[in-house]
Amino acid sequence: HHTRSTRQIKMARRPLVLIAASYFTGFLSSCAPLVCAFTTSSPSRRCLNEAADDVHCFKLETRNDNLGRRRLPNHCGIISRMTSSEASSTTEEALNLTPELEKLTDAFASLTDEKTRYKQLLFMANKLPTFPRSSIKPENKVPGCLSTVYVDCVTEANEDGTTIVNFRGDSDGQLTKGLVAFLVRGLSGCTAEEINNVNPSFIHKAKISQSLTPGRNNGFLNMLATMKQKAKEAASIQNDSSVSTAPVITDFVEIEGKPMYNAIMSILISLLKPSKIVLNDDSDQHSGHAGARGYSGESHFSLHVVADAFEGLPLLKRHQLIYMLLGDVMSQIHALTIEARAPSEVQ
Repeated sequence: HHTRSTRQIKMARRPLVLIAASYFTGFLSSCAPLVCAFTTSSPSRRCLNEAADDVHCFKLETRNDNLGRRRLPNHCGIISRMTSSEASSTTEEALNLTPELEKLTDAFASLTDEKTRYKQLLFMANKLPTFPRSSIKPENKVPGCLSTVYVDCVTEANEDGTTIVNFRGDSDGQLTKGLVAFLVRGLSGCTAEEINNVNPSFIHKAKISQSLTPGRNNGFLNMLATMKQKAKEAASIQNDSSVSTAPVITDFVEIEGKPMYNAIMSILISLLKPSKIVLNDDSDQHSGHAGARGYSGESHFSLHVVADAFEGLPLLKRHQLIYMLLGDVMSQIHALTIEARAPSEVQ
């Protein structure tokens, strides 16, 4: 029965209009010409016209900050955002991806649905080769993962002589196992240098981070860091072993009538296990010299020897080692010229 008049209803709506105008200033800005078209004197429409005037004031007061973004006065409570053209002008960080990792990253980035990326990771988990039980040991466990994760690697020489690394891994969580499979596939078959150059930010480009909790994101980064370290260590061991894989000399041809020569060669081959040894008798170059007398024609020798025993030793220590090994033989010759090198020093 007590029906309110139309004027009273409109007057009651005035606060709502003011609130809407203050919160949607950006929207009203684009609609300002339409709002200003109302010229009647009704309270509600006058209110809209006043809000439109306020919008024009805000537009006049806007300014560009140092980044070229449009900002409104602080009292309006509106947060400015970077425009699409400004966002596209941002330089992309170099990711240094391996060829296979780049393919996987682009493939995952093209998936528009998080659920599809999740399913793809589970599919990759099922395709991961069985992890050897012998590799399940503390040194292969990845720290900082929600699930238990193991990764290991082996090295092999490529056709061009470079050392490449192949990974294998496993986890007791299916999603985490899919992440392991992603990295195993993306990093295997590359050099340690290529692996260590990979920028972890690719996780954002691949949009994998959108499908994971913060804990799993951190676990993924820990897997990558562990695999980088293992690749570096494995390549270093492979390089060291390749240096020392030269065949060791175990025998020589004795020369009749050269007891000093035979004694020196026999001692150094049996004790140093050299990969190369050459002993020249230079006594005839010193015949007639005072130092050559009394040594039965074997007085001066020159030695060229390569052995692992010299690795890391300074020149003086190498000479002292040879003198110590020869022992009494040194007192039976006048001079021994030595060139002693480690395998890593031989081209």
